[in-house]
Amino acid sequence: MRPSRGTLPSMDQRLTRRRFLAGGTKLAGASLLAGMAEGAFGGLTPLSSRAAQNAALSPQSGAGSRLETDAHGMIVYSEEYITREMPVSFLDSWITPTEHFFVRNNEHMPQINLDEWRLSVTGEVARPLTLTMAELSKVEPRNVTNTIECAGNGRAFFQPRIGGVPWTRGGVGNAVFRGPALGALLQLAGAKSTARHVAFRGAALPSPDPLFTRSIPMGKAQDQDTIVATEMNGLPLTPEHGYPARALVPGWIGSASIKWLTEIRLLTHELAGYYMDSAYRLPARPSQPARENANVPVDSPRGSVITSLPVKSIIAAPVDGSAIDLGGAQVRIFGATWAGTSTVARVEISTDSGKSWQPAALGSEHARYAWRFWDFEWKPPEEGAYIVLSRATDNRGRSQPLELPSNPGGYLWNAMDRIRVTVGRGAG
Repeated sequence: MRPSRGTLPSMDQRLTRRRFLAGGTKLAGASLLAGMAEGAFGGLTPLSSRAAQNAALSPQSGAGSRLETDAHGMIVYSEEYITREMPVSFLDSWITPTEHFFVRNNEHMPQINLDEWRLSVTGEVARPLTLTMAELSKVEPRNVTNTIECAGNGRAFFQPRIGGVPWTRGGVGNAVFRGPALGALLQLAGAKSTARHVAFRGAALPSPDPLFTRSIPMGKAQDQDTIVATEMNGLPLTPEHGYPARALVPGWIGSASIKWLTEIRLLTHELAGYYMDSAYRLPARPSQPARENANVPVDSPRGSVITSLPVKSIIAAPVDGSAIDLGGAQVRIFGATWAGTSTVARVEISTDSGKSWQPAALGSEHARYAWRFWDFEWKPPEEGAYIVLSRATDNRGRSQPLELPSNPGGYLWNAMDRIRVTVGRGAG
């Protein structure tokens, strides 16, 4: 392991030119300003948002019914800033296949030469490091099964509609990640007692886009399951998922787990920058469910940085709008549930628009930061239209609300999931 030389290798940029759907995402330049306090990656001042145009989707319609899909059936929102959603009908494996794992890239995807790639550990450390992949691989790895969810998953369900990628249910996935514990790297570098936050920087690109950098508190960085992941589902990370290395901050929103990692910098304070100060924040007085998943007091004039995922459940089957035969077998209602850094205590199902609730059976496969599947067998009593709801509750007693007030970014949607089905004779 060599002392840091204070520089990072340049990375080539891969640009794909197809725009977001028809009409695309209009981009404006963003200035990269030098001189952030303590030199932490440089300050970022975006001149405009890159938010994608909201697609004309009914929130409760089939997610991919009018959207482009790729060779694996993933819903494609953008190929320039690669953004793909898993159709909820693909939810049939506790470990999400990598080709069906959602992708949300806030930057153009770089092309990285592994021979040139380095990972540096800098800032409030006694022994700055610059590691090759071979050196990083010598640090004892950990396996962490983690459910990653985009903070905007479910944005299409907010009313009134909010601009941005119109995620429905599939901006989430569960995978096994492998790599050294971040805490072990901080120990090797000799983290100083003055370090309070750990910031991550991905590969630098010759682009006007804001550099995607975020930080986490020291306590979360030292969680044994916070790792620098180099593998996903038993194979090296794919470029879309951060090859050759990404941060993995389990239980937190996906944007905390920076891809294409090149620098870990220890700071005396929370990182400043566009993706900390503007994006992925909640307003000063968010709703109660959102308030519990942020790390700044609600009366802060700056609002709060989003951290942990809220308790949530989604219905994968039947699909919304299904027709069910009254004379057929019992209907299997099935889905997944997760709770960020908490634990799901129970999932309940209502088949009468929320008038009564029955417990669902939780699946046997689970891990500290992973989703659980759930099942409920239902025999419709008569013909008609039904609204089926799912409601998860965590071990702290927090449940999904029936409705959720909007917030400017369309973040942390976790209202009760719902589908509409029609029961009739000979239907289905």
